[in-house]
Amino acid sequence: MRDGTLQLAALPPLSLYVHLPWCLKKCPYCDFNSHEVSGEMPEQRYIDALVADLEASLPLVWGRPVHSIFIGGGTPSLFSPQAIDRLLSDIRARLRLEADCEITLEANPGTFEKDRFKAFRSAGVNRLSIGVQSFDDRHLKALGRVHDRAQAIAAVEEAAGAFDTFNLDIMYALPGQTLENQAQDMRQALALQPPHISIYHLTIEPNTYFAKFPPVVPEEDTAYAMLDQITEMTERAGLARYEVSAYAKPGHRCFHNLNYWQFGDYLGIGAGAHSKLSFAHRVVRQVRLREPRLYMEKALAGDAVAQETEVSRADLPFEFMLNAFRLREGFKLQDFADKTGLPLTAIAQGLQEAERKGLIARDLVQIKPTERGFDFLNDLQSLFLPD
Repeated sequence: MRDGTLQLAALPPLSLYVHLPWCLKKCPYCDFNSHEVSGEMPEQRYIDALVADLEASLPLVWGRPVHSIFIGGGTPSLFSPQAIDRLLSDIRARLRLEADCEITLEANPGTFEKDRFKAFRSAGVNRLSIGVQSFDDRHLKALGRVHDRAQAIAAVEEAAGAFDTFNLDIMYALPGQTLENQAQDMRQALALQPPHISIYHLTIEPNTYFAKFPPVVPEEDTAYAMLDQITEMTERAGLARYEVSAYAKPGHRCFHNLNYWQFGDYLGIGAGAHSKLSFAHRVVRQVRLREPRLYMEKALAGDAVAQETEVSRADLPFEFMLNAFRLREGFKLQDFADKTGLPLTAIAQGLQEAERKGLIARDLVQIKPTERGFDFLNDLQSLFLPD
């Protein structure tokens, strides 16, 4: 079968990602498409552009219900609650949202005042994701964050009062961090009783300040010990590790991220946003223009897409596995066939090798990474790279 001749029996769930690219200050480790605010932020013009971008994309997703919306950045909480209200109203007018649609907004502790989170809730946001990163002032300073420990705690307490569910972003293996420092961070995080925590190893990404001026970070063995410590502490607090970097109490998994990991579809609007969209016979990826002013100009003219490519049959197995093996429960064999349109023979050799190396456990229905597979995830995923 050639590219463009897949057989997808049904389309996967659809999510919407909205990128708001501005922040108060660019963090030295950040390689996201984020831009420091200089002067007044063009809130209304940017939302006009987002709505125009969505309008132009409607033929690609016509009639499909949306299960989740994620407003990411940058620092979306820099936008006023009135602007978020308008954005969500304009989205609702154009897309059919499921009754229980999860709507997440990313927020940073240095960008809110009292009752701001409640105003976001009134605007239609029903889940907040707070970029705390650490509760230690020394480490926050090393990471270039604009908030301190007291502001972080206040923000989380405010979120707990305004939302039924929320997420904390925490980082580990920070410059100068010890195992005990990290344990103290987790004790403070868990004392605030978050329903969900996303925990990331600090990585030095190309084209960042840290890439040019690398900080001294903990050795690999110490970082592994920190991760073991995190997993033990979260488990004792009733948060299960359901994905490589995600821990949740029962009923509080993030549907939006689950949809990525389960190879669902997502439409991305906003500067630099990515999309993955399935059709009956092909899977397509899109990237929007990155620079905010150019994006606004082009989106308002109905031309925000910088790049569109069809995912080749040869690449589909790897793209599926790259996501699926991040989940503790792995995936159902039927899901692979349904979401890639490929026969199971396309992954048979990789599965055989993974089982031989003790990286997966499988039966006739489900395949999941073993503890070893979870620890050596890159090795497991690489078995499905195209020849």
